[in-house]
Amino acid sequence: MSRSVPGAVSVTLARGRLGVAHVVFFVMAAAAPLTVVAGGATTGYAVTGVTGIPIAYLLVAAVLGLFAVGYVAMSRHVVNAGAFYTYVRHGLGRPAGVAAAAVAVVAYNAMQIGLYGGFGAVLADFLHTRYGWSITWWLCALAAWAVVAVLGLLRIDLNGRILAVMLVAECAVVVVFDAVMLSRPASGGIGLGTLHPGLVVSAGIGAALVTAITGFVGFEATTVFAEETRDPRRTIARATFIAVALTGVLYAGSAWAMSVATGPEHIVQAARASGTELIFDLTGPYLPTTVITLAQVLFVTSLFAALLSFHHTVARYLFALGREHVLPAVLGRTSRRTGAPKIGSLLQSAVAVAVLVGYAVVGADPIVHLFFWITVTGGLGVLILMTVTSAAVVGFFHHTPHGEGRWRSTVAPVLATLALTGILAATLVEFDTLLGVEANSPLRWMFPTAYAATALLGAMWALILRRAHPDVYQAIGLGAHTATVAWRTPTTAPHHV
Repeated sequence: MSRSVPGAVSVTLARGRLGVAHVVFFVMAAAAPLTVVAGGATTGYAVTGVTGIPIAYLLVAAVLGLFAVGYVAMSRHVVNAGAFYTYVRHGLGRPAGVAAAAVAVVAYNAMQIGLYGGFGAVLADFLHTRYGWSITWWLCALAAWAVVAVLGLLRIDLNGRILAVMLVAECAVVVVFDAVMLSRPASGGIGLGTLHPGLVVSAGIGAALVTAITGFVGFEATTVFAEETRDPRRTIARATFIAVALTGVLYAGSAWAMSVATGPEHIVQAARASGTELIFDLTGPYLPTTVITLAQVLFVTSLFAALLSFHHTVARYLFALGREHVLPAVLGRTSRRTGAPKIGSLLQSAVAVAVLVGYAVVGADPIVHLFFWITVTGGLGVLILMTVTSAAVVGFFHHTPHGEGRWRSTVAPVLATLALTGILAATLVEFDTLLGVEANSPLRWMFPTAYAATALLGAMWALILRRAHPDVYQAIGLGAHTATVAWRTPTTAPHHV
């Protein structure tokens, strides 16, 4: 059977476009700091009823920092836009790798598409409150979709500059808000009650940890951009640790500042009363109206930045799978002009608009049914991937000569695997709380079971490839080396689109 052959340009993305700062901007934009501070931390207090949200952020940052030790060590040996998929393949085998790829595509699509619900609803509410315009959420979402679809086809470094401006502005606003809240303590001065380590073993901390870890989803995407960096060995490691440290301090500091402004004993009640407006309510009386308005605008752009960042992540996963013919080879083609994974980007845009139209037609709630349910489910998928990838790092260094040292190759990955497994177990146990449904609701198991089914289908597809197309099977996870291993054809012209 004839198969299309990717050319030289199709097997690699545009190289040398990104430095450490670019990658940090991409992954922190995906984490959406202002969205997490205004929405995630407040929701964490309200939903879990736990005052230890700040210490939960710090604990999760520590666990993810531990995970990053082995993760970035492996990035020095395996450079591939498929990231988790490739690492699992090299550490646990090809069937497990394709299963991880299937989960990754579903999870990151869920994160990206779910954010459209939040963006559409928040922007529609802002326009109505500020200007009296009555615009439906799905029109706002479709406008964002159109812009993301275009930006997804442009040079990656241009997108990095756009995200940089948004990220710096929203981080600056968060720092100003924190300073205001800390300068206006509720009573008794500035206390550290919500940062007390003893809260880690308090009741309900499992849900708090789950809430915290969703705020970090996106940091792991540093390796997705490895092929497009100037120096993958140094850039990825530095960007990963910087992203974890900055987001951890920012999230924990802001959640703590809120508790100082309300008083630790009143933070849960205040969060339940004000919802995502809490941070604006606490700072509004002490800041000019223009600053509050700017912050609300940046809340919207924060969601947009996350949309754009996750779009790039999905497109590059599809590119990696198409390049290796695990998915149709057309996905492994890049744009002649920009070097972007054009077909993967267009496919992601097509899936997103189909879902948005479907939600609009049935009249589903954009916040609860799209933004909340789907992004929480996407976060669950990424947590599953991180847990399996951490185990894969142990497997990779166990059977591969590396010279990384025992701490980076074994001790840290093993400890990270155990910690992530514990957080994953807590997530599954308290998933009904996260969805806001009854404990006996079938939804609490429907979403996690969907990932199990997706992984099974991925593994089965790998076995089918092993039997029907052994050349494709052997090339799984080799990335840019695929062209030399299975598909090298000197007479074939490069495939641009």
